[in-house]
Amino acid sequence: MQFAAVFGIFSVAAFAAGTACEKLTEMTIPNVTVRSASMARSTEALPAHCRIQAVGRPVADSEIEFEVWIPAAAAWNGKFQGVGNGGYSGALAYSAMTQALQRGYATASHNTGHPGDTLRFGQGHPEKVIDYAHRAAHVMTENAKLFIRAHTGRFAERSYFVGCSAGGHQAMQEAQKYPDDYDGIVAGAPASNRLRQTFGFNWSWRALHREDGSLIVAAAKMPMVTKAVIEACDGIDGLRDGILEDPRRCGDIDLSKVLVAEEAEAVRKVWAGVKSPKTGAQIFAGWPMGSEDLGDQSWRQYLVNPSEPSRADLFRFYLFHDPNWDFRTLDLDGDLAYADQKLGFMNATDQDLSAFKRRGGKLLMYAGWADPVVPPADTAAYYEGVLKTMGEPQTREFFRLFMAPGMGHCGGGPGPNQFDAVGALDEWVTKGTAPEMLIARHAKKGISRPLCVYPQVARYRGSGGVEDAASFTCVNPK
Repeated sequence: MQFAAVFGIFSVAAFAAGTACEKLTEMTIPNVTVRSASMARSTEALPAHCRIQAVGRPVADSEIEFEVWIPAAAAWNGKFQGVGNGGYSGALAYSAMTQALQRGYATASHNTGHPGDTLRFGQGHPEKVIDYAHRAAHVMTENAKLFIRAHTGRFAERSYFVGCSAGGHQAMQEAQKYPDDYDGIVAGAPASNRLRQTFGFNWSWRALHREDGSLIVAAAKMPMVTKAVIEACDGIDGLRDGILEDPRRCGDIDLSKVLVAEEAEAVRKVWAGVKSPKTGAQIFAGWPMGSEDLGDQSWRQYLVNPSEPSRADLFRFYLFHDPNWDFRTLDLDGDLAYADQKLGFMNATDQDLSAFKRRGGKLLMYAGWADPVVPPADTAAYYEGVLKTMGEPQTREFFRLFMAPGMGHCGGGPGPNQFDAVGALDEWVTKGTAPEMLIARHAKKGISRPLCVYPQVARYRGSGGVEDAASFTCVNPK
């Protein structure tokens, strides 16, 4: 009777045996419309699977589009993987879904509750902002589980969420606001300090531009800055390999050979991050030394090339409701307090994860020390805050952070940047084997290194090739 109430016309017996893919369009889930359900044939990239396209409307102004892919019974590992998005994108993460399906997972993605890739979707639509901030991922998750149950005849044995950047933000919202949704979570480079990061974009853009909008430091000079940082700081970890272990240890360096005084001051402001003019307290971390230009990633996308500070529309359309608001008028103290009051739900910075821990959840977080988009120091500061709030032994039982030297945003950069976080999480959840390190590789350079549980760092043993992870061990930093 319970299933009949939830799933409409289907009988309990039908669910016990599993329901044909095409019949899933007949499901009657509250506030959900099933647009299509059909079997997708096997291709070179994708195994055969049942593809469900649906839209959730938990409140009147919601329009959360999502898809669920369920592999054939013989190929299914019995688990579900929800995947995250990037930026303010309204596109489903098909690439991440493909990877999950290839590994045998049933998987789902959503459009964060809006089409397009700008912040204008939230103008006059506060419920859509809530959908973007956290509700869309939860709606997708709850309903994906129901579709899996209907099609396979059973619920998934384990459920994981995997995301990076905005997907990392979604991951942290799941852990904090919806702790019962997932057994395990991978949160990469989480843009979860959403409001303060937007203040940081404003500060850093204005540091690098004059009042008329002209650049103080030309983009062409950024590789020179990165080179100067590497030359000055590379050997701190005992190896000169072009990879910075932790840029926070660099200290002040001489930029006079590559920049004039005005340029050097601008770069240092970005490194230092935004602080309260009244108290001097840190509002948001600075972007790390060595992230100015990695070749494949740089400050250009968010800090240099835009004609105004990135995400300025958050202030215009969500906070002040004034399309003519001037980003130069931002009050770093008063406006921050107002933003926290009005839009605090957009952040995922709660350091008390006890509800997620109680349900047995495991959280694996990672970030690159050369990330030019989400400052890694902010990620590390959040983890340190959880350690302080919940205690170190208790935290390590369910939450571990791995920092990748030389890695950019969600990958890229000169350091080893490819590793199997999902496999490590699965071992942790299913076998209780907590990851002590992740082996990361750089495909083009042919090198590998261990990523250690923060705050531990990798140190060369003194023998063996420096390109081989086996030649390193994890130790506490001095």
